[in-house]
Amino acid sequence: MRKFPLLILLVISVSCSTTKGLPEGRYLLSSSKVTVHGDDGPRVSEVSGYVRQQPNSTILGWNPLISIYNWSDGSNRGLNPFLEKMGTAPVVYDPVQMQSSATAMRTRLEYLGYYDAKVTPEVEFKGRKASVEYMVEPGRRHRIDSIVFEVPGGEFAEDFRQDSTGLGIHVGDPLSEKALEAETVRGAAYFRNLGYYNFNKNHYFFEADTLSNRTILYYRIKDYTRNETPASAVPAVKYRIGNVRIHYPSSIRFREPVLESFNNIRPGELYSEKLVNSTYARFSSFNVFNSVNIEMTPADSAVVDCDIRLGGSNVFGFKVNLEASSNSSGLLGASPQLTFFHKNLFRGGELLNLGFTGNWQFKPGTDVRSTEYGVSTSISFPKALGYSSRWIEGRDNIPRTEIKASFNYQNRPEYRRSIAGLSYGYSGQSGKRLFYQFYPLQLNLVKLYAIGDEFMETLKGNPYLWDSFEDQIDAGVGGTLYYTTNSDIVPKTPYHYARLSVDVAGNLISLFRSGLPLNSLDQYTLFGLPYNQYVKVALSLGKTFRFGGNDTQALALRLDGGIGRAYGNSVALPFEKQFYCGGASSMRGWQVRTLGPGFSEMDSFFIIPNQTGDIKIEADLEYRFKMFWKLEGALFAEAGNVWQHDALQELRLESLAADWGLGVRLNMDFILLRVDMGFKLYDPSREAGSRWAGPSKWLRDDGFAVHFGVGYPF
Repeated sequence: MRKFPLLILLVISVSCSTTKGLPEGRYLLSSSKVTVHGDDGPRVSEVSGYVRQQPNSTILGWNPLISIYNWSDGSNRGLNPFLEKMGTAPVVYDPVQMQSSATAMRTRLEYLGYYDAKVTPEVEFKGRKASVEYMVEPGRRHRIDSIVFEVPGGEFAEDFRQDSTGLGIHVGDPLSEKALEAETVRGAAYFRNLGYYNFNKNHYFFEADTLSNRTILYYRIKDYTRNETPASAVPAVKYRIGNVRIHYPSSIRFREPVLESFNNIRPGELYSEKLVNSTYARFSSFNVFNSVNIEMTPADSAVVDCDIRLGGSNVFGFKVNLEASSNSSGLLGASPQLTFFHKNLFRGGELLNLGFTGNWQFKPGTDVRSTEYGVSTSISFPKALGYSSRWIEGRDNIPRTEIKASFNYQNRPEYRRSIAGLSYGYSGQSGKRLFYQFYPLQLNLVKLYAIGDEFMETLKGNPYLWDSFEDQIDAGVGGTLYYTTNSDIVPKTPYHYARLSVDVAGNLISLFRSGLPLNSLDQYTLFGLPYNQYVKVALSLGKTFRFGGNDTQALALRLDGGIGRAYGNSVALPFEKQFYCGGASSMRGWQVRTLGPGFSEMDSFFIIPNQTGDIKIEADLEYRFKMFWKLEGALFAEAGNVWQHDALQELRLESLAADWGLGVRLNMDFILLRVDMGFKLYDPSREAGSRWAGPSKWLRDDGFAVHFGVGYPF
């Protein structure tokens, strides 16, 4: 019985009615729906957010957290407070909240321009449950027939005429408060970027005449705001920048010219909100300071002073990361990482990273083990070294130049291997959402030695495998584009992302191959080593939705894949560039590198699994929910595999593996620790007819894997 506590818990929770704890005469809110009638009405999403009372979320009509909550008898004794915190209180139908929702939706509809809208709630009772449907009749919209403009004269009037093509309101548009407010925000930003420091959206006055058959909009800009009287009118003038002062803690030693180069606010220039915002973004991306505050203070009627205040942070420290896994066969694995960082090495914002990594896999009680150690160092400079970066000056962010060196040592039962690496490249971001990395130099030197006799025979009989492992030079270029709507370590809002990575190697060397010697395998060599020639492309797409009360639930989706192709001087991709499945962030029913390729069984010549391929396809779905305190739960399902080019006939639907699993996460806001347990559902490596795995196989026959990780898997 001790093996199935979770199953027992689920069975008990299912058996408990979600309406069990309701007081007499009260009803569980089972559904809340908004229906919009008419062809010219708003989208449901534009008004549904104003429904004040939403039902509990369910999976196939079931919410186990309600059942857990109902185990409590409402008293403050024993386990009752714990059960109430662990569970979720049922949402009880409230007619007052229903009418309040209808009122809020009518107000929203008027804001959108539906001035004659009606919202009628209808409730249906079935047993101890109530379902509510809000019937929305938008009514007729008024469209603007003409616009009358009234603006101050002088230079301001000329600037307004220059902006006429950028206006957000036009004849024929529906009349709505939403559109008018958006225009005030847009227009105010336009004028502040021209130097009108004191100008804001409250200088706009709109009046609509809808009494006649025509809708006339009076578009007025005044010398005073809506909160003032005409007597307070002040002519609109352009401000110039006066004194600019940068303040930062004396504990942080910094070269003044470097700070000045980050500042886009220059004395004597016209005030521009765009330059203020870009300066804020540049200092914020700097990482040396934990806060940035820019204060603008009028010095006289046409001059504004600027004070940039920078808050201190820990200039140096350590970062720790750990992933671990296990499965029913007894194979254990751990991958720790320790990094020392210094953010201001030469007093100019230079970032030093010194990292130590390890990877251990072993079976307790046996001599089966694999170890891997790595050390890396990198330094990045807050400037673009080696080329002019004028094209990026004035933008929000600062490009960085990174130089990195690394050494990795692998000791496996079949061989010992070392990889020395050197790279040079650039990184940065464009705006707030697009991040880039470009490495014009990526160099790896691979040395294979101390090869076991059996593994050597395997390599001799498999040119593809030999080309992946042999001594080699890997020299090329690479880059990554990453777009995300939320770059927080632990995102708390809905977001989506896209990551594209490209690696190309060997083409530059191949231009001079006519002068290079050949080895016994007819490969061109440089310094006695064959060079790799390949292209690799990887793409990852993800989206996370949030829902439920206070956005305590989320649904995360990911599509992950890639393809690599060796050509010219290479038969196969280097082993480090090949794709794999399994592990803490990929196909969690398998340990790392234990799935595929295709229908293949585990390679017998690897004591520690090392399954890889040239092509990868994976799809992931994860439901996340808050449990209690800082603990979160997860339910996930995944499908994917890797394939090799020499076996493309296996690239078909029945070669896709599938798993499902459960997870528990400790969310500390600044870091998230997780434990995931994945169960195999469909294993293409098994014989046809026995590939599907039912519950009886999940806890045996290598049917599960347990993983520990930091951060969400995707």
